[in-house]
Amino acid sequence: MNEKKRLKLVSWNVNGLRAVMKKDFIKSVRALDPDILMLQETKLQEDQRTDEMIHLDSYQSFWAYSTVKKGYSGVASYSKLRPVQVKTCFSRPEFDQEGRIIQMDFQDFILFNIYFPNGQMSDERLKYKLDFYDFFLDYADQLRRDGKSLVITGDFNTAHNEIDLKNPGPNSKRSGFLRIERDILDRMIDEGYVDTFRHLHPETVKYSWWSYRFSARKNNAGWRIDYFFVTRDMVDQGRIRSAFIDNDIFGSDHCPVGIEISL
Repeated sequence: MNEKKRLKLVSWNVNGLRAVMKKDFIKSVRALDPDILMLQETKLQEDQRTDEMIHLDSYQSFWAYSTVKKGYSGVASYSKLRPVQVKTCFSRPEFDQEGRIIQMDFQDFILFNIYFPNGQMSDERLKYKLDFYDFFLDYADQLRRDGKSLVITGDFNTAHNEIDLKNPGPNSKRSGFLRIERDILDRMIDEGYVDTFRHLHPETVKYSWWSYRFSARKNNAGWRIDYFFVTRDMVDQGRIRSAFIDNDIFGSDHCPVGIEISL
């Protein structure tokens, strides 16, 4: 393959951008040095952003906010590449109002930064999570039928298989590892989406989230719930050069995950 350029894409649930800014966030971003950085759970409204947040180094930034609750949800994307088009909604109010999506269209691929819902609060929120998954996958499948290559990243709020969390047995009846949620990720695999980390590291036990309780991170009692999925064509073309989880970067209850792709 004639490799024109390699891009480094990083995703990180920061669990509050204002909080992580006080914990060496900018130093961590510079150490990671991504071409495109995607954040989830910024917990910001538009008027709460600082100039430092908006104009981070040489990145152009894009934002989505919750319109139903302050200090909740929210995603942001920083890019050194200028996208052809940016969307921050699906045009479905029930899924747009919590500020969970940024879609960036580039010449070669479409990149989704998504903070998928957490289903632990109630049966209603679990249903919302499953409905969100279903709607998004239908939306993504239409883009694939149109011949688009997709990269889907963010906090999926679901561990896929037993290798992806420390204590699968005790958590099997907890949202985040319910069979009905894991079936969605099975569906993604069956329909031709590839979990890049598991594809390149099939036996590696590594986590991306740890509870703040019970010294979970110190004991590495975590979950892998942050992913980069890509359409099968990108793998078949040899465009996925690496996939990683950076456990050495702190500041949130999640750590950054990433991939390198060839254009």
